[in-house]
Amino acid sequence: MSHQLETIIGYKFKNPELLEIALTHTSYANESRTPVKHNERLEFLGDSVLQIVSADYLFHAYADRPEGDLTRIRASLVSESALFQFAQEIDLGEYLRLGRGEERCGGRTRPSVVSDAFEAVIAALYLDGGMEVARKFILPFITEGKHAEADYKTRLQEIVQQNPEERLSYVVESESGPDHDKHFVVAVRFNSDRVARGEGRSKKAAEQCAAKEALKLLGVIKEK
Repeated sequence: MSHQLETIIGYKFKNPELLEIALTHTSYANESRTPVKHNERLEFLGDSVLQIVSADYLFHAYADRPEGDLTRIRASLVSESALFQFAQEIDLGEYLRLGRGEERCGGRTRPSVVSDAFEAVIAALYLDGGMEVARKFILPFITEGKHAEADYKTRLQEIVQQNPEERLSYVVESESGPDHDKHFVVAVRFNSDRVARGEGRSKKAAEQCAAKEALKLLGVIKEK
């Protein structure tokens, strides 16, 4: 089944065994009658690759933020809950090789199992294609995932809360496209006044964009 995952992630492995190992949980290896490599070592490497790609992205994308903020944002991006969400976007749990016991206990939807496998896939991509291949895989998740999106909204909310008279809201102005390719336009409002608009492939992504535009107008984010 791994070839189906290659189609989803848009990368063809030169060494397919790396992907197979990344998808193999220790429970499967332990129950196998023949020696089988599992994904724990790849998980270790994938975590480090994810950390450096995330740090590099945040360093350049948030040029006005101090070290403490960058550390906090990175922690949210590489947390188990974030990685589990990212893995769900590519249905990673469906492709895992699990032992019978782990299968019965719902391992395909267990956050710890699936998030570890996501890191192992990152390592497999890194070993097979190098850092740029790994980076191209990681960036869409950390730039469009809910944790990255929520940060702009959180910053805007913190600013608005300084003025008790202001009320922040997001309004969907339009929604178009088929289910697999939606397009949203969202307005961010202070009380009843529209301050900025944003567009995206999901409502959350459009809200992020709108919040970011509002932060630019307020001078919090400098235009590049």
